[in-house]
Amino acid sequence: MEILGTTLRICVDDLEAAVAFYQELTGTEAQRFERGGVSVAAIGCFLLMSGPESELEVLRKVGATIAVKDVDDAEAALNRAGARIVAGPVPTPAGRNLIALHPDGSVFEYVDRKVTV
Repeated sequence: MEILGTTLRICVDDLEAAVAFYQELTGTEAQRFERGGVSVAAIGCFLLMSGPESELEVLRKVGATIAVKDVDDAEAALNRAGARIVAGPVPTPAGRNLIALHPDGSVFEYVDRKVTV
């Protein structure tokens, strides 16, 4: 599995205030989308999420988002290493993702940029 980078996941109450801060901090514009009732803004290495508490409660359990070259390769490597895939792979607006539970109890999202139609 080729890891390309990591994104920090942050749940916020006021998305607009958080977007303004992180845009100023990073000098980059937010890329925005909605997913399952949650408003998301990607800014540099930060992924800001805001929405209903019932949705955020689940999202808070994921420690980070890890960008990989190919989610299928990541799935195979995770399975070989003893992780358990708890969701996916599934298509997203930006590519494909899966959620994996590592043997130590850590939960991470793995994503690639392979958009499927």
